[in-house]
Amino acid sequence: MAGLPDGLQSFDLTGQLAVVTGASRGIGLAMATALARAGADIVGVSATMPADGGLAGSAVTSAGRAFTPIAVDFARRDEVARLAHELTHGERAVDILVNNAGTIARAPAVSHSDADWDRVLQVNLSSQFMLTREVGAQMVERGRGKVIFTASMLSFQGGINVVGYTAAKSAIAGVTKALANEWASHGVNVNAIAPGYIATDNTAALRADADRNAAILGRIPAARWGSPEDLAGATVFLASRASDYVHGTVLAVDGGWLGR
Repeated sequence: MAGLPDGLQSFDLTGQLAVVTGASRGIGLAMATALARAGADIVGVSATMPADGGLAGSAVTSAGRAFTPIAVDFARRDEVARLAHELTHGERAVDILVNNAGTIARAPAVSHSDADWDRVLQVNLSSQFMLTREVGAQMVERGRGKVIFTASMLSFQGGINVVGYTAAKSAIAGVTKALANEWASHGVNVNAIAPGYIATDNTAALRADADRNAAILGRIPAARWGSPEDLAGATVFLASRASDYVHGTVLAVDGGWLGR
């Protein structure tokens, strides 16, 4: 990144440490890779993160950056607390926190179980707040830091058969704004990215349903499903000095879905 023109130096993340949750595949993998290519060392966290770092470790080290893998089940508060302690007592301070870990349960509301509700809210909302509270406290104390949440189109809309997921992602948009209100004056940026319909494991069922797939594609002005790599630019922007005056925004990367 040292060879960037002067006008792009604010995107350089060299020397910074980024934590990316849900980093083992899909959107999280693309985010971790993009941040590494911009110069950041990565702590990759996932419930399925292998000890050798897997695909994320390979992508980050191929970019010439250090990768630390950590396996955490975000449905368990004790494991999230352990992660928070590890990150806040490590040798290096966390400069960038990307809260991307997530899960989904698809069922009509009348059959959406209490267990699914609790699990989805714990993984997608409560764990993310717990982790951000602890890491963010150190950012506030230092007077700098970047926090990025992964929101959703369902931060704006109701969705179909995903009431727990919609509740969590709507709340993530609110948490993003609430934390920005408290922390902006302390030099900490809190923002979110709302991916549109991205081709990942979470959307496999939609893409396999011919009618739903056609309906979704028919509404996207870009006329295609997004790829995880489509989120790379927004991630680097919100993690970098280029976004220093951006606070509390939910940035849609959706192929034009919300503008339709």
